[in-house]
Amino acid sequence: MLILNTPNIEGKKITEYFGLVTGEALIGANVYKDLFSGVRDVVGGRTSAYEEEIKKARDIAINSMEEKGEKFGANAILGVNIGYHNLGGTMGNTIMVTVFGTAVKYE
Repeated sequence: MLILNTPNIEGKKITEYFGLVTGEALIGANVYKDLFSGVRDVVGGRTSAYEEEIKKARDIAINSMEEKGEKFGANAILGVNIGYHNLGGTMGNTIMVTVFGTAVKYE
């Protein structure tokens, strides 16, 4: 499956549009990661534990979107957009990753 953030595929003809496909994933931060992240923020550096969790969530969301596109018979998803949302509040330190794009078939 070809996944692009562009609205078309250079040099290819889109033969069918299937519509919007989406994927979502939630990750919750735990106390140890929060503590580790706080220490890293004070002394400087990157919080690799969070980066890994966000990457996993992004991969889950993209795979979910891709599976939905495959069910339509698509071989590409165009105009892909990825969003990151801090849900906070009653959900604690929860981050939601959303992806969406247009499922298409090209030749």
